[in-house]
Amino acid sequence: MNKQPKYRQVADALRREIDSGVYPPGSRLPSEAELSSRFDASRNTVRSGLNMLVSEGLISSSQGLGYEVRKHEVFELNASRFENLTFPQNGDAYSTDVTNAGRRPTQTFRVEVTPASDYVAERLKVDGNSTTVLRFCHRFVDDVPWSTQATYYPDWLVKEAPRLAEPGDIAEGTTRYLAGVGIEQVGYFDEIAARMPTPDEARLLDVGAGVPVLLWTRTGYSDSKPIRCTITTFRADLNRMNYEIGTLAARQEEDPQ
Repeated sequence: MNKQPKYRQVADALRREIDSGVYPPGSRLPSEAELSSRFDASRNTVRSGLNMLVSEGLISSSQGLGYEVRKHEVFELNASRFENLTFPQNGDAYSTDVTNAGRRPTQTFRVEVTPASDYVAERLKVDGNSTTVLRFCHRFVDDVPWSTQATYYPDWLVKEAPRLAEPGDIAEGTTRYLAGVGIEQVGYFDEIAARMPTPDEARLLDVGAGVPVLLWTRTGYSDSKPIRCTITTFRADLNRMNYEIGTLAARQEEDPQ
């Protein structure tokens, strides 16, 4: 006998059907009245089960339109070559990777001067609350919110590379621009974590209450000191990150038929 509360039984049954393709992405679920009859449960019980799936990011609800299975077109990011200057690019790395995947990139952008948080100051090895230039992007793939990216540059670097503080995007990408003025990024240190989104992140990335975000912090180094700290916040349900370490010629071979 199933001892779980009835609303969980409803959620579990619908989740299995979504996972198995009975209700594919973009399809609508039966109405609350139909589900109430199917599961022999009150509409409040059915609604509680549906709200579980909303919080998990599996379905969305619209007043008057019912419940729809969310589309989850995962985008794969190769993080090891994302800023590799030897990798052919048409513009910045984000636009190149998204375009190469057959998807459409768009973004909004802003530049501001801001004090460094303790988290950023520790990575840039500058005094807390010292001035940094923040270049912030809100990025989309096929009009779906994909990520936010906040890159902080120390004040000393901006004096040597003044375009960092100018409004608007740098078409060739900031890493290439810095290399062009003699400040080469020779390596980087990555940190990857996951947590639940803040209210602002949930709004910008359009994630449900139960969907986590993936935080990718990359600290870039010249041969003598850190030159930038980039914090990228991804929707965890729409993104997969991979790395290539070493020479992987065998991975490029065609799969046997």
